[in-house]
Amino acid sequence: MAHHRICLFLACSLLTLGTGLAQNRGGRGTAQPLDISGNWTGTWSSYSPTQASTPPREVCAKLDAKVAQVSGGWEATFEGDCGRPYKYSIKMDGRQTGAAVLFQGTADLGAADGGVYDWIGRATNTEFIGFYTNAFTTGVFSLKKTN
Repeated sequence: MAHHRICLFLACSLLTLGTGLAQNRGGRGTAQPLDISGNWTGTWSSYSPTQASTPPREVCAKLDAKVAQVSGGWEATFEGDCGRPYKYSIKMDGRQTGAAVLFQGTADLGAADGGVYDWIGRATNTEFIGFYTNAFTTGVFSLKKTN
């Protein structure tokens, strides 16, 4: 009889634990689909992780982006003027996790603009933050939705 009580207790405990883990994996309940398409504005900075005490150097005081959902992913056009005008269209692979879309990608901006960049990012309905690295620098961009 005591053996049956222990088995019942363990089964109930595992069921409760399993239910809690399943709820924590994707957040609370089913997340509403995010619409991160639209216009964004912000800045981008570079820094050296080996010099943690040195604050990031603002590379571009104004960075504008337009994000559009295309064929199962997104495309972002980044535009600004940092000593000279620039405009890059980048395909973004991402997936929604809870109340955010997580991105990753690689883009070749050409030799004059630093070559190949690898980056990761996170977008919600109101902010889009990313970290990038290439052969020469590491940095961060931070954008807020304007529409």
